[in-house]
Amino acid sequence: MPKSLFSAPVLRAAALVSALALVPVTNAGLAAVDSATFRELDTFMDVFQRVRADYVDKVDDKTLLKGAIDGMLASLDPHSSYLDEADFDNLRTQTDGNYGGIGLTVTMEDGAVKVVTPTEDTPAFRAGIKAGDYITHLDGVLLYGGTLNEAVSQMRGKPGTDIKITIVRPGRDKPFDLTITREIIELKPVKWEVKGDIGYININSFSKNTGQDVRAALLGIDKALGRRPTGYVVDLRSNPGGLLDQAIEVSDAFLERGEIVSQRGREKADIERYYAKPGDDAHGLPVVVLVDSGSASAAEIVAGALQDQHRALVIGDRTFGKGSVQTLLPLSEKTALRLTTARYFTPSGRSVQEGGIEPDLIVPQLSDPDYKARPRFREADLRRHLINEAKVDNSLLEDDTKDDPRFTQTAEELKKQNIEDFQLDYALKILRRINGTATPARVAQAGKR
Repeated sequence: MPKSLFSAPVLRAAALVSALALVPVTNAGLAAVDSATFRELDTFMDVFQRVRADYVDKVDDKTLLKGAIDGMLASLDPHSSYLDEADFDNLRTQTDGNYGGIGLTVTMEDGAVKVVTPTEDTPAFRAGIKAGDYITHLDGVLLYGGTLNEAVSQMRGKPGTDIKITIVRPGRDKPFDLTITREIIELKPVKWEVKGDIGYININSFSKNTGQDVRAALLGIDKALGRRPTGYVVDLRSNPGGLLDQAIEVSDAFLERGEIVSQRGREKADIERYYAKPGDDAHGLPVVVLVDSGSASAAEIVAGALQDQHRALVIGDRTFGKGSVQTLLPLSEKTALRLTTARYFTPSGRSVQEGGIEPDLIVPQLSDPDYKARPRFREADLRRHLINEAKVDNSLLEDDTKDDPRFTQTAEELKKQNIEDFQLDYALKILRRINGTATPARVAQAGKR
């Protein structure tokens, strides 16, 4: 490359580009970057060199460049990120294995750790931690200003050991402390049981075997009853999502035909559609799907597919509203880039980004005494979330203070009736109002009585 062809700033920017491995330093690579970009890279190089030379403490280049990469991705959307070795191991743990910890899915918001959802039947869930809670201290040490990975590492640890967590909950006047004992968090994505003559399938996450486990649950329910059930309740509440292929497989288990989901990238022609294969593992029996504000991503794909295909009645609360697809792009054996590359759409062409899935029937969780007072935490609350210009404004519905006459019981009254989970109890009652030959339309009608 003849030096006379490029100014000093361009050469410095090209060196930085090469160092960061963003584009090769070739004539073709440089031609793809316009002069304005080179000026910005030159400014970055000035800052980089000043920090190296003048910051009060010596900082190694790896730390500075990692911070620059994190900042670049954080400026895009809440779900794009750079995964170093520790982050990569955490991701594999979430989809593959077990770990010692308390069972929380968390995010970082303005330097604070915010709970996305507690995993069901884990120490955090049993301690009463809620979606939308802020974790301010761990064992009395302030978390603000640290990284999410550092907070996650502190919450994990040897099973049997205690950790004190300080919670700030919107709607409460003061922070409060919870002491939680770590356990082995066994990632069992699917649990099932028979409730009378109804099959209950609880899907906690979409990890690598979720679809297979749902099909096994359908067979197990038939075997336990010695016949086919009246119908199924599929519980997707507080399910933070997971793998796209598993959401497709779970949807396919309940569908005979038709589109499940489509994903659309930057270009108009960049559309990929996924369809159900012939064969309904649920035998066409009626299905009620339970969702809430913690049902996100892959859980919303399933709820949206079954709703749009008129295969199930969706009840509960409006879902989280994460309608974007992240692709894992390996950078080395131990690092990767998790990048938002597409939006997904339900079979009818709806994007759930921001707006979420609106239930066919809104059923409040009356057995939770904090239900009305606790603010809902959703995708639209995250900074720099992707905008959905076609989003429906749900605020009028959610701010409606008029009580539905069907849902006037208090938590205390339900406790006396031994109803620990009102939404689930209501779903079971819907299915029991009909017989085993009911169509999804009749299920919907039963829910409106």
